[in-house]
Amino acid sequence: MRARIDAACHAAGRDPAGVALTAVSKTQAPEAIDAILATGQRIFGENRVQEAQGRWADRRGALPGLELRLIG
Repeated sequence: MRARIDAACHAAGRDPAGVALTAVSKTQAPEAIDAILATGQRIFGENRVQEAQGRWADRRGALPGLELRLIG
């Protein structure tokens, strides 16, 4: 995915460092989230604050650099 983002940025004349990949974690099973976390992904999007609190409460303290974004 990162290679596709980099190629699109180069084609558009943008710096790839200015683009952040946000993984959408809403409705995903804990195992799926753990698998993507294992790859180093640290930016996640959620659309319901209450669900995000339950999904991320235990992970937040253990994952430096974790960023949660509210998406629509």
